[in-house]
Amino acid sequence: MPATQTLTCLPGIGPALANKLAKLGLTQVQDLLFHLPIRYEDQTRIVEMKQVMAPSHGLIDGKITSCGIQGGRRSSLIVNLDDGTGSLSLRFFNFNANQRRQFDTHQRMRCFGEIRTGPRGLEMVHPQYYLYDRISPPLEQALTPVYPATAGISQTRMRQLVNTAFVMLKAEAGGIEDLLEPLMDYRYKLPDLLTSLQCLHQPNSGEDTESLAHHHHPARQRLIIEELLAHQLSLLQLKRQDCSPAAVCAPKTDKANQLLKQLPFSLTRAQARVWQELSDDLSKACPMVRMVQGDVGSGKTIVAALATCQVVDASCQVAILAPTEILAEQHLNNFQQWLAPLQIRLVWLAGKLKIKPKREALAAIANGQAQVVVGTHALFQDSVNYYNLGLIIIDEQHRFGVAQRHALLQKSKTGTVPHQLVMTATPIPRSLAMIAYADLDHSVINELPPGRKPVNTAVINNQKRDHIIERIATVCATGRQVYWVCPLIETSEFLQCEAAEATAVSLQQQLVHLRIGLMHGRLNSAAKATVMADFKNGHINLLVATTIIEVGVDVANANLMVIENAERLGLAQLHQLRGRVGRGTGQSHCILLYQHPLSRSGRERLSTLRDSSDGFEIAEKDLQLRGPGEVLGTRQTGAIILRIADLVRDAQWLPEIKILAADCQKQPNLADKIIHRWLGNKNQYGKV
Repeated sequence: MPATQTLTCLPGIGPALANKLAKLGLTQVQDLLFHLPIRYEDQTRIVEMKQVMAPSHGLIDGKITSCGIQGGRRSSLIVNLDDGTGSLSLRFFNFNANQRRQFDTHQRMRCFGEIRTGPRGLEMVHPQYYLYDRISPPLEQALTPVYPATAGISQTRMRQLVNTAFVMLKAEAGGIEDLLEPLMDYRYKLPDLLTSLQCLHQPNSGEDTESLAHHHHPARQRLIIEELLAHQLSLLQLKRQDCSPAAVCAPKTDKANQLLKQLPFSLTRAQARVWQELSDDLSKACPMVRMVQGDVGSGKTIVAALATCQVVDASCQVAILAPTEILAEQHLNNFQQWLAPLQIRLVWLAGKLKIKPKREALAAIANGQAQVVVGTHALFQDSVNYYNLGLIIIDEQHRFGVAQRHALLQKSKTGTVPHQLVMTATPIPRSLAMIAYADLDHSVINELPPGRKPVNTAVINNQKRDHIIERIATVCATGRQVYWVCPLIETSEFLQCEAAEATAVSLQQQLVHLRIGLMHGRLNSAAKATVMADFKNGHINLLVATTIIEVGVDVANANLMVIENAERLGLAQLHQLRGRVGRGTGQSHCILLYQHPLSRSGRERLSTLRDSSDGFEIAEKDLQLRGPGEVLGTRQTGAIILRIADLVRDAQWLPEIKILAADCQKQPNLADKIIHRWLGNKNQYGKV
């Protein structure tokens, strides 16, 4: 098909130009057509000078009345024009003597550019211009598209290339295929693909330039739908690839029921609902691929423990993966406390494990003696061989790439694919979850256990630091404990740790009667474990830490957190840090210390956190402030790279996209074509 031919099939595109275009992601003829203008210039009509307004772009035509050099810090050439209705100045900062001589008085001149207010009235700076005597140059017949900046390719050349592509597609049979025509009925009332592309690249002179550049224009909406659909289909294909047979873990629930009976609390309704969803999935032959979202403290871990019991009851192993050793050790302690009384055997596996314990752990995993394996990235290394891996539990899903998650799937040696349960305490906005995690089913634990109170949050200027330190002394005198968080102040982890050490020394000098501990990333595993054990056992009153404590630290007696330089952190991270307090039944507090003056975005972030304790509401605000790429963080091979669509702006289309995707999956060849058009030869979510 002509549209999918390489660009070198077009006249005038040789290897050198093709390489430049390839750097922009343009390799096929159709890629040129999806490289859309960012704005349009209207050179189809001349604007009278009396009607000119600033700021705006416009085409003017007039007679040169004067020309001269204006001095100042930077000399400029000033050319004054008059069209009989008014006057306007042209300013050139870069000029030469020949150019100055060009502008003879009484010669006519046509100019296009940005009109702005200058020192002596309206002016254009370095406009496009054309000098003539009597015969007026013809006006453009269509709006002029302006494309995204391209290295080594001028705007004129880019327009020529796009026009050449259109000529070729119209001349050859097949042209560019409208892939959505079989799916989109007329309810959308949007133009077809070729009409949309022509409207955007070759707009008629009557079109409104602002409307064309706006993403609500029907022609752009048509392309937005197709791009969102391509990403949705890409992830759904990935999910379908996982649907090899899985171990059927029938809900005998012997151990799960025993665990429920020994708990000192009852499940919330949300926990019970999610546990039932997991149990139903585990009992099927198709692998479960489910994400459990829940705010900090909502009780995701106990639900994962119940799923573990069901899988162990079916004589399969469970791997529990966490991104940091602190969080992994927290899981080890919790699962050991819950599962050891049920005679379920657990082993620990981390990269820094010594040779002999590691050898013993690997042997227990390989021969099936270890029923549950808890650890970090070491769980999917080549040296780890599972006896009968039935379930993978991944906490803080956003810290891992899709490729890492799929590496664990290859660990099963029984011909079955393990079930997958991924958990996150970083709530993901619904719009992002629908498209970025389409390969996952979703469960949400949307209520906190009884007795939990929202953390009271205050935003305080660092000038009141001494008052905060006095408050810490008062809190610790009552037997409670406190966190003091020093966020990243440099890109260097070494400098970050130095800052935390300096803060600990300073606080110890002011709070001589308190026992102060220090936690940062440069401590070895043994030192971290000792500090956390001392804090949990009450031997440390005040823990000074970097953001390493963002997840995995659970000390119910700590009810005050101070976050220094809070304006430096994003909303999601601030919310995660705040979740370290409020783990008990009493009232907890979080103080956000900031340096004056605050930027507008910093003020907006801190105000949002102060006014809301709802993680999902905070996530939506975070998405508005930072965009989808930042919110998804380090989801390595699953980063959403959208050319035209925007997940926040175009969220209203996502329910329709799910319907279109379901229809499209009934036509596999069609789905492949849509994915290939927008994502190229690779499924970006499933490959490194």
